[in-house]
Amino acid sequence: MLVGGIDIGSLTGKMVLLEDDKIKHYKIILARPTPRETTDELFKHVFNDETGIKLEDVEYIVGTGYGRRKIPQAQKTISEITCHGKGAFWINQKIRTIIDIGGQDCKVIRMTPDGELDDFVMNEKCAAGTGRYLEIMADLLKVSLDELGTIGEKVKHPLHIMNICSIYAAQEVAQAINDGIKPEKIAAGVNFAMAERVAMMAKRVNVQPEVAFTGGVAKNQGIVKYLSKLLDVKFQALPIDPQIMGAVGAALIARERKLSEIRREKEK
Repeated sequence: MLVGGIDIGSLTGKMVLLEDDKIKHYKIILARPTPRETTDELFKHVFNDETGIKLEDVEYIVGTGYGRRKIPQAQKTISEITCHGKGAFWINQKIRTIIDIGGQDCKVIRMTPDGELDDFVMNEKCAAGTGRYLEIMADLLKVSLDELGTIGEKVKHPLHIMNICSIYAAQEVAQAINDGIKPEKIAAGVNFAMAERVAMMAKRVNVQPEVAFTGGVAKNQGIVKYLSKLLDVKFQALPIDPQIMGAVGAALIARERKLSEIRREKEK
């Protein structure tokens, strides 16, 4: 059985195909102007002669992410919170807390030992603590997002960024650049400030081990380091790209839905 999960975020689109309890194929692309265009572009990458996969072979598709309601091929749409929890628990059933930082929101999810949602907190009203915040800072520093996470690795005393608001924080960073402060010190300060905000939010749900860090920001090694220290946890190593966790969860739900359909048909 081949099923799919599509996660349309504000910055990236992700698709995962699941077959026989294994990830058959996945793809991550930069988001296009609309969710529909992002989905169409994903399909071009996933369904073609090179992959040998056809859309008609996929028996069920579930959509998630902020653009989930704009995916015409999805038979069902599910919230990112449910999908990230489902995906992380499938990867490692010891995981009890998931920290997911995407392009426009940050979520901290706590799971029960049975893999059910126990509690969560979400920030979606402010860019601070999201991938968009990092994009703004990387642009100011004229570095890539990857470089933003690594250039400050050896800095012992990061720049102290006082403002929580991303707009005022960006002004602080611009001033620091004008003052001649080294980019690595500023980058370390940016990563520490974001980790500090996420840690404060995470503590509201009483973080329980084991902890997984998912989403695109999980690839920022500076934030991983600072957040780990602030929460006094060691993040679980994930055998998949942390950015596709929501799409994995969506694909798992797609499989459940399809199996349920098959059972109902047999019972008739």
